[in-house]
Amino acid sequence: MTDTLRLPRVEARTPDRPAPQPQPARPAPPKRDSFFDNAKYLAIVLVAMGHAWEPLRDDSRAAAALYITVYAFHMPAFIVISGYFSRSFDASPGRLRRLVTGIAVPYVLFEAAYTLFKRWADDDPTYPVSLLDPWYLTWFLAALFIWRLTTPVWKIVRWPVPLALAIAVLASASPEIGDDLDLQRVLQFLPFFVLGVCLKPEHFRVVRRREARVLAVPVFAAALLFAYWAAPRMNAAWFYRRDSAQELAAPGWAGGVMTLAMFGCSLLLVACFFAWVPGRRLWFTALGAGTLYGYLLHGFLAKGSRFWDWYDHDWIHRPLGEITVTLAAGVVVTLLCSPPVQRVFRFAMEPKMAWAFKETRRGRGRHAGPTRGARSTR
Repeated sequence: MTDTLRLPRVEARTPDRPAPQPQPARPAPPKRDSFFDNAKYLAIVLVAMGHAWEPLRDDSRAAAALYITVYAFHMPAFIVISGYFSRSFDASPGRLRRLVTGIAVPYVLFEAAYTLFKRWADDDPTYPVSLLDPWYLTWFLAALFIWRLTTPVWKIVRWPVPLALAIAVLASASPEIGDDLDLQRVLQFLPFFVLGVCLKPEHFRVVRRREARVLAVPVFAAALLFAYWAAPRMNAAWFYRRDSAQELAAPGWAGGVMTLAMFGCSLLLVACFFAWVPGRRLWFTALGAGTLYGYLLHGFLAKGSRFWDWYDHDWIHRPLGEITVTLAAGVVVTLLCSPPVQRVFRFAMEPKMAWAFKETRRGRGRHAGPTRGARSTR
């Protein structure tokens, strides 16, 4: 009887819960292009070797020829790449923040560090600290800061490269520009940055074709032969682009001629250099991400070698010594680009500095919840 009167069990129902919302997928970091990392690494190796050859030029015509050839294209290549990767700069808060932390702050820190190093190593305790007068390698950071700020202008004008060339020509004939922020270099190297801003991926594909690699061989051979002939006849300071023509004891009109001629020659050698850069991932590809570390840090050894008279030994000025110096420069700058060195000096080269900036609306959106965070990442 009790069995027939037993009521069926009714399981307790839990209140309906909203289905969990999927968390928005974090965008994957952009994949680095091995070609550009390889190009930056090879260029920084040439920079270091060029600095190592500088004290050898008076005793070796071959070293002088190599020096002139490398100086004709190594910094232009760097600057073209810098312009190419500045194409997206739009003065938005995020990009301005990276401009400050990635360029302005390292400029201030290394300008001070180089000055203190010179005071100690060169026994010059009164050498002044000046943020308006870049010392040695820091000029590139000052120039890159200015160039990148002007990027939006070059993206809207009708003929950006001819306009930049006109500015460079005028600068080369204007000694009154002075030395503040190395403006001569800023203006005379400007066409290479603007060219980089205007380039597209297909332009690099053209110079990486097999035909271009083959043509690059006789072009570089001709450049070396010309440099060997010109070494005792030409003032290498033209390649530094830090002085006007008048400051190099030449008439003003020569500045315009040399600016246009060197732009053409440098552009041709840059194209040949890119033609030889491998596009696949190699053992040194990862070092391309640390070239700014190698660039700024090797300057202490490059200048220290002069302050401490390392080049006073006779054996260094013989062929075996010149080869040893060249290989040593390549090894040192390679080590300075390595990940362990990057980790040690990241506080100076890539500081976070969140405390120094206001939180933007985009930044607040990332912490407001899944829906708002997903919208803010679009």
